[in-house]
Amino acid sequence: MNLGNLMQLKNSWATFTQNHPKFPKFLQAASTAVKEDTLIEIKITTAEGKVIETNLKVKASDIELVKNLAM
Repeated sequence: MNLGNLMQLKNSWATFTQNHPKFPKFLQAASTAVKEDTLIEIKITTAEGKVIETNLKVKASDIELVKNLAM
């Protein structure tokens, strides 16, 4: 990822967190709870009502990324 992409990501994140101020707080709380073998489930419901969902079991090698997402 180049510097331009990183700056764009930073700006997009700033806008997203302004639009959804509770989400970063959720990530911070979740990151302290996530341990190896924690199950993370993600569900999206589109405006048309279509549901897309998945889950994953956290591995030890995933924990650092999860904690960094909460920063």
